[in-house]
Amino acid sequence: VQLQASGGGLVQAGGSLRLSCAASGRSFVNYAMGWFRQAPGKEREFVTAIDWRGTNTRTADSVQGRFAVSRDNAKNTVYLQMNSLKPEDTAVYYCTTRYGGVQLRRELWTTWGQGTQVTVSS
Repeated sequence: VQLQASGGGLVQAGGSLRLSCAASGRSFVNYAMGWFRQAPGKEREFVTAIDWRGTNTRTADSVQGRFAVSRDNAKNTVYLQMNSLKPEDTAVYYCTTRYGGVQLRRELWTTWGQGTQVTVSS
């Protein structure tokens, strides 16, 4: 099982980025997919997640209204659209997956991608 994240980069405050995470290696039917992030010196934190059908999403308060998660099951890919970016959004962003529904706790997610760096300049 592999998760390959892409789309990170350097952007000015107020700008936008779209991250993608392609999953491969097995069927992802009934698997939720999510995004966490980790800033230097900080714990990895929940950002957002979406269930298999796309009917249930959860989003952290810190990014609510600015970030949106979506998925294309035909492509086994999850997306993170990030708008109105702030310097405090700077972090390595990780995609992850688990069987079942969305969870906020990091330890309940079972497979992780390698991460993609997002840097927001002021």
